[in-house]
Amino acid sequence: MDFATSPQQQALLASVRAACAPFDDDYWLERDATAEFPHDFHRAMADCGVLGIAMPEEYGGTGLGVTEAALVMHEIARSPGAQSAASAVHINIFGPQPVVVYGTEEQRRAWLPPLIRGEVKTCFGVTEPDAGLDTTSIKTRAERNGDHYVVHGKKIWTTTAQEAEKILLLTRTTPKEECRKRTDGLTLFYTDLDRRHVDVRVIPKMGRAAVDSNEVFIDGLPVPVDHRVGDEGRGFEYLLHSLNPERILVGAEAVGIGRNALERAARYARERIVFGRPIGQNQSIQHPLAESWMQLEAAFFICLRAADLYDRDQACGPWANAAKYLGAEAGFEACTRAVMTHGGMGYAKEYHVERLLREVMIARLAPVSQQLILCNVAEKVLGMPKSY
Repeated sequence: MDFATSPQQQALLASVRAACAPFDDDYWLERDATAEFPHDFHRAMADCGVLGIAMPEEYGGTGLGVTEAALVMHEIARSPGAQSAASAVHINIFGPQPVVVYGTEEQRRAWLPPLIRGEVKTCFGVTEPDAGLDTTSIKTRAERNGDHYVVHGKKIWTTTAQEAEKILLLTRTTPKEECRKRTDGLTLFYTDLDRRHVDVRVIPKMGRAAVDSNEVFIDGLPVPVDHRVGDEGRGFEYLLHSLNPERILVGAEAVGIGRNALERAARYARERIVFGRPIGQNQSIQHPLAESWMQLEAAFFICLRAADLYDRDQACGPWANAAKYLGAEAGFEACTRAVMTHGGMGYAKEYHVERLLREVMIARLAPVSQQLILCNVAEKVLGMPKSY
């Protein structure tokens, strides 16, 4: 097993680092304060090919795998932008996969190139306030009316909906009680986020202010039949082509944020003099940071293992879940320790580690809770009875 990055991957990461370089600590501190979407950063990522990293070359993408996507998103999250930078482009990497896999040729040619070029932004309408992680219990409904559907419902935690022109929308077309399986009767659409029928409201939140999270209220949204992805009723199956890559990417991003924080903490520990010696000379400072280095390294290997399985079209569900779980835990621990290493200054915005801590928290909460991942691994890997 070769853990080294290839020359092609190294060149890709070098170009991403160069594209991220102009967007320094001051840039992201300002975006955190003003809650302004980083449009110029999004443009820079489009120009260097990030937005199409895992999309087919015939539509303008780079045609690489989730492994390369994970490496790229880790690099972006390790930059000063952390989760804000990653979330500004995150949806492009995993969101359109159902379209790539199950869309028609006409749909792919119409929908993918504008996303890859950064001309169009999309959002992901799945989670609902009354369903949470129980995706099969969503209530947003799409009713067929001739050559179009009419959609009513509400979504929550819809990232970038303030900026998006499009939405990848999961609906129920058959009531759950009429389905043979809970996962049946769900239908996926990629359609216009028409503000005449959709009300988008920002959710004020703890961190990542530059990239909005929203409640979305849908009232009679007309959706043409040819905006449906694949067959009616098979949307949950299609969605899985987004969920596993997303979990892998979230894990890799959390590791990137953790490494960012760890580098800041180690530098501060070397430079900060108290009682006539650098605080990094004290084992009570050294040991937690050394432990975080090991945790981050181990978590990243799991992320790459999961990505490799996905790219080879092998079952990767437990590995994708493990990548998200371990990346989130290691990243959170590293950011917490970075704040503590800085002492009182860790609480100050000028050192940025408090921002990293606020942003890395997202990985422990979304897109699936740490506890539900443990349940999944216990059931699917260890053969224990389903607990939920």
